[in-house]
Amino acid sequence: MSGVAAIILAAGLGSRFGGEAKPLARFRGAPMLAHVLAAAQGSRARPIIVVTGHDHDAVAAACADQAVSLVYNADYRSGLAGSLKAGMRALPEDCAGALVLLADMPLVQPATLDALIAGAELEPDHAAFVPVFDERRGNPVLLTRKLLPQIEALEGDRGAGPLLRAGAGIREIPVDDPGIHLDADTPQALAKIARE
Repeated sequence: MSGVAAIILAAGLGSRFGGEAKPLARFRGAPMLAHVLAAAQGSRARPIIVVTGHDHDAVAAACADQAVSLVYNADYRSGLAGSLKAGMRALPEDCAGALVLLADMPLVQPATLDALIAGAELEPDHAAFVPVFDERRGNPVLLTRKLLPQIEALEGDRGAGPLLRAGAGIREIPVDDPGIHLDADTPQALAKIARE
């Protein structure tokens, strides 16, 4: 397999978060997005693409001085599918796929990202690679170019979940990372993760 990029989805409205840009909510002294960026930067994934939308200027400012490419999703109000499509369309030609990271999952470890990349290198015939911890799937996932037509058909506030539930060509990768299950959809969820 050729290169694997990292796509960080940071465009959402954060409606359950009270309207502020959710990726910028503070977690352990920094915006959640900073933790996700650090995980991507600590992995082998390159380039790193951040998809913005809601509160673009503030999210872009949080990425200042970082080695990332920004992609603006003008259709961010329509939901997650539009951001996923915008990120995948921005993949360089030499990338066979991308890790898709959510900006509200600040505890994912770089080693998890590298385990997904290693799995894709070992079994390049698969279409997607999903981390598993404690017998449960989580995020981020690695999606290959094989899925581009199906990704383009996605609509609304759903990511690649429907494609991954289909089963065919999906490889599960065991990881030692409870962070793949910990997302901060609400301020209460973020506080709970911070306490734990």
